[in-house]
Amino acid sequence: MSNVEFKENTAIVVFGASGDLAKKKTFPALFGLFREGYLSKTTKIIGYARSKMTDEELRTRLIPFFKTTTEQSKTLVADFLQLVTYVSAPYDQPEGYQKLNSIIEKFDAERNVTESHRLYYLALPPSVFITVASNLKKYAHPGDKGLVRLIVEKPFGRDLKTSRELQRQLAPIWTEEELYRIDHYLGKEMVKNMLPFRFANNFLAACWNNNFVTSVQIAFKEQFGTEGRGGYFDSIGIIRDVMQNHLLQVLTLLLMERPRSADPEAVRDEKVRLLKCIKELDPKKVLLGQYTQSEDGTKPGYLDDATVDPKSKCVTFAAMCLEVDNERWEGVPIILRAGKALNASKVEIRVQFKGTTNGMYSEVSRNELVIRVQPDEAMYLKMNTKVPGIKNETTTTELDLSYKDRYKNFYIPEAYESLIRDCLHGDHSNFVRDDELEVSWKLFTPLLNFVEGDDAPMPLPYAYGSRGPNGLNQYLANNGYVYENHSSYSWPITTPDVLSSKI
Repeated sequence: MSNVEFKENTAIVVFGASGDLAKKKTFPALFGLFREGYLSKTTKIIGYARSKMTDEELRTRLIPFFKTTTEQSKTLVADFLQLVTYVSAPYDQPEGYQKLNSIIEKFDAERNVTESHRLYYLALPPSVFITVASNLKKYAHPGDKGLVRLIVEKPFGRDLKTSRELQRQLAPIWTEEELYRIDHYLGKEMVKNMLPFRFANNFLAACWNNNFVTSVQIAFKEQFGTEGRGGYFDSIGIIRDVMQNHLLQVLTLLLMERPRSADPEAVRDEKVRLLKCIKELDPKKVLLGQYTQSEDGTKPGYLDDATVDPKSKCVTFAAMCLEVDNERWEGVPIILRAGKALNASKVEIRVQFKGTTNGMYSEVSRNELVIRVQPDEAMYLKMNTKVPGIKNETTTTELDLSYKDRYKNFYIPEAYESLIRDCLHGDHSNFVRDDELEVSWKLFTPLLNFVEGDDAPMPLPYAYGSRGPNGLNQYLANNGYVYENHSSYSWPITTPDVLSSKI
């Protein structure tokens, strides 16, 4: 029944309604769907948290976070907020859940609903996942009189042991069919575009392998540091924060084999199959860094944060080279890198192809496919063409799909909008399955133990606002990425922070 769609008369309950995640992401995503006509006006939305608030107080708190670009969308805010009510109750007592269940049952009765449709969104810290999930199952599950879907936010554990423990406790309460583990990167437009790009274009099939591809790079860059939240980040680090989850998810979609069908489980089967082909991570192939004060002294270093242990070895930058042990990708270095306090904020994929080594064009730059996930979604393929005019000179240019130019009048949903809609439609494709989680933690836990152990190496320093540690260029070169002489190449749009040719 997982593909049953929730279209009308659905009750959506947002737990942690008074928290930052709910007001900045969950409720704005629900409003975005409502604004664009993808959320029925018959929906009932209930915020649930411990904070004492009235319905009106919650509504007032939410308004500043809604995107209202037109007068029409502004008038829709009032309509949307009429769908929103609030329940104040503790998470560990039955009374709140019993009250919640009564509210939903009354809503169903008023609408003559015979099969209750409920979506529970846990915008909560992991410490209360099991408490809330258990109480929901006991006091607010319609049983065979309806359908329930439970969205759980990451982190799904800190390592293999804690992930297994979380799953061990959740599994008897909620079935895998009912569970939706949300990784918001899977809702980003360019990540969701990966499957049609890969498998609806035959021209890619011949060259998407180790006969033509020499390296793959997936990079996540943030311009800002921990900004006073270092105490929180100190226990997580960049590997656990974005690499084990976000970047690994992108990697699976980029490199997996074609699913046998569009069925969500067929897609997730191939993702798991790819993950199982990744060799054990080699600590010797990892570059670790921690940012220091900016060169001009205006930005503090990580250890300057009063909430951080002055002896902390927390990793704020990491680059690692993975090897996929299958016929398609054997021998192709797959580089993941991520960092805070860098020179730009962007997420992009680079697939570099073999160079032309013989004949009349042996000196031209190699082709490179770049997929920019954020900001300003785009795909472009660097290619060599003749310079216009009477000479036979070549230059590097691009086949370009920039979304803001090609799709000016299209609604591109936020990641959370897209994923909540997938959940309402019963589509598990872009959510993390239990065995996928198991394999990914098996892969990363030994590396995390190395990085965070008593004998962990000291991360290399890099200045706030730089590209990363000084050894980055050499590291990339040692792991297969070839820097070309791009003196003849310039991207036609010159916003430096977003579209710099430097990676």
